[in-house]
Amino acid sequence: MLFNSFEFLLFFPVVFLLYWFVFQKHLKAQNAFILVTSYVFYGWWDWRFLGLIAFSSLVDYWTGLKLGQEEETFKRKVYLGISLGVNLGLLGFFKYFNFFIDSTIQAINALGFQANEYSLQLILPVGISFYTFQTMSYTIDIYRKQIQPTKDPVAFFAYVSFFPQLVAGPIERASNLLPQFFKHRVFNYTKAMDGMRQILWGFFMKMVIADNCAVFVDQAFKNPESQPGINLLIGAVFFSFQIYGDFGGYSNIAIGTGKLLGFDLMRNFAYPNFSRDIAEFWRRWHISLSTWFRDYVYIPLGGSRVSRGLAIRNIFIIFLVSGFWHGANWTFIVWGGLNAIYFLPLYLSKKNRINTDLVAENTMLPSLKEFTQILITFLLTTLTWVFFRSPDVSFAIDYLFGLFSIDLFSMPQMNMRVYLFAGIVLFFVIMEWMGRKHDFAIQKMAFAKPAIYRYGLYYSLVMIVFLFARRSQEFIYFQF
Repeated sequence: MLFNSFEFLLFFPVVFLLYWFVFQKHLKAQNAFILVTSYVFYGWWDWRFLGLIAFSSLVDYWTGLKLGQEEETFKRKVYLGISLGVNLGLLGFFKYFNFFIDSTIQAINALGFQANEYSLQLILPVGISFYTFQTMSYTIDIYRKQIQPTKDPVAFFAYVSFFPQLVAGPIERASNLLPQFFKHRVFNYTKAMDGMRQILWGFFMKMVIADNCAVFVDQAFKNPESQPGINLLIGAVFFSFQIYGDFGGYSNIAIGTGKLLGFDLMRNFAYPNFSRDIAEFWRRWHISLSTWFRDYVYIPLGGSRVSRGLAIRNIFIIFLVSGFWHGANWTFIVWGGLNAIYFLPLYLSKKNRINTDLVAENTMLPSLKEFTQILITFLLTTLTWVFFRSPDVSFAIDYLFGLFSIDLFSMPQMNMRVYLFAGIVLFFVIMEWMGRKHDFAIQKMAFAKPAIYRYGLYYSLVMIVFLFARRSQEFIYFQF
């Protein structure tokens, strides 16, 4: 079920009313209701994959209990291995089977041998990359004795399948989300209103910014060889805003929906387009995934507290694995590798942690140096997004060659709608800049005086959403 669908518009109000007015006094019943509604939400897409998420949840619930009971190191490793093996096995089969088969066949053919093509037409279960990582962090944390296993299967299954963040994150940690299923939740008007504002901003990001950017992006990437370089640059820039609006919008809707149900989900984006270097960008982009790889891959490998050579190895591993997590295509691996190359000079010069504060924290506008850093960082990430958007590596290379052609500085060959929408994007950037000190751009509007200002903005955003909304578009990260 899509957030931006008519079905969800009917589904969530019913869930909200039953959740607070029927089940509020009984915590276990409330958790059971969350579990049922989450399975309805997920099964609306394809009910056949409900068994997959239930099986993954059951395995990790069982291994969690065993890890909590067992003290012998070898047996604990066996139980952890079962959890990781099942989760990574399911993820690898559904997401990467054809990729490895096709790559193997290509390698065999390159050596001069003849290999028959073989592939399975597998449907990728929506959200499998998200909920498998969420359940793995649970068992890993129990193995590390950082948390205790839960003995309540309903609460655990609800934690894994919690519908606001099930299919595209944030990737929650058991230490944050799971304990909230054991606390009595009371409706909080202030939190609910904050959630409504965050949902509104999320819909604006998705339905206005992302979905309309997609129109121009699709035009640019459809026939790049027939377009001037300036058009390809605009297409790449619009894709930067599209993927941020799409994924950031989903995260805001998910977090806001969680607030309406009394839950606090972790922040997933912190204005990444205002980053002054690549290191800062990755501290602000898809935070739940970046910190997951940091805690469960990078640090166990030794992080930066090893020799310089091993640290460089770890940097490339973390970025390449991050790229591979996104999908079975060499374009994602190249995308990850380019980000590693961008990051490496910062690490070698020990400047990867210099921009940890808020940009222009005490001023209205950034300094010339900060503006230049933000612009360079945005352009660098925009170039890598070309690989992310392209169907294959050769297409991305051709696109970049076309972008850097002689007509890069010519007038764009686009209609007036592009310029109108560029104004909407500029408004979006200004709003994000003004609200950069808060969790989402319009959060501070709750304190605007007089009230006509904030309600004027709310109604304006609602009108813009209805005016610019296109037919219900799937979220980009559903494919991951």
